Amino acid sequence: MKSLRCGDGSFSGVAVAGLQLLLLAACATQAPAPVTPPQKKPSASATTQPKPAAPPAPKPAPVGPRPEALPTKLGATRMTPRDVQAVTVHHNKVRAAVGVGPLKWSPTLATYSQKWADHLAGSSCKMEHRSDSQYGENIFRGTAGYFNAVDAAKAWESEKKFYKGGALKQSSWKPAGHYTQMVWRDTRMLGCGEATCNKMLIVVCNYDPPGNYIGRKPY
Repeated sequence: MKSLRCGDGSFSGVAVAGLQLLLLAACATQAPAPVTPPQKKPSASATTQPKPAAPPAPKPAPVGPRPEALPTKLGATRMTPRDVQAVTVHHNKVRAAVGVGPLKWSPTLATYSQKWADHLAGSSCKMEHRSDSQYGENIFRGTAGYFNAVDAAKAWESEKKFYKGGALKQSSWKPAGHYTQMVWRDTRMLGCGEATCNKMLIVVCNYDPPGNYIGRKPY
């Protein structure tokens, strides 16, 4: 079954119509504003009581999952190692929410994405995709200095509300296409690049194998 491609410049494979961002000309919706975490409540004061003669040894604190390690090979991406880690972690968080396995960072895809990001930055910031790409692709554009690579992933995730379940249809894939590529079950590898032009940040991510096949469920 052939993977559809978009000619409107929003993304390759099956593309989403660009959602306008405030202060942007973007192909994805604006990422939600960061929420200030609540302040920790001060710990309560302990009452003065005599200690027991032989207090039991405290139980060891449960060990949580280790933070995902930074990829050792990044490829020729302009993203910082921390951004690479954050983008990968966010993709995998979104995938885990629907029971889909994690993606691994691909230096090859990162180099591939960076080349296209540089191409777009050198062509008046046009939002378009390779016409012959063998990978899935999401593209984001937003104000440099205000948005970063993780905001791009969050913007794509925000399309989740438009996915109503079931197999993708020709008439209804567009509103959630960036999101469904993020969570496509068969996709295993991720690589991204970024560039700036005209005070705009361009983020390109490529996925292998590609997703967004009409007639198939993302997961």
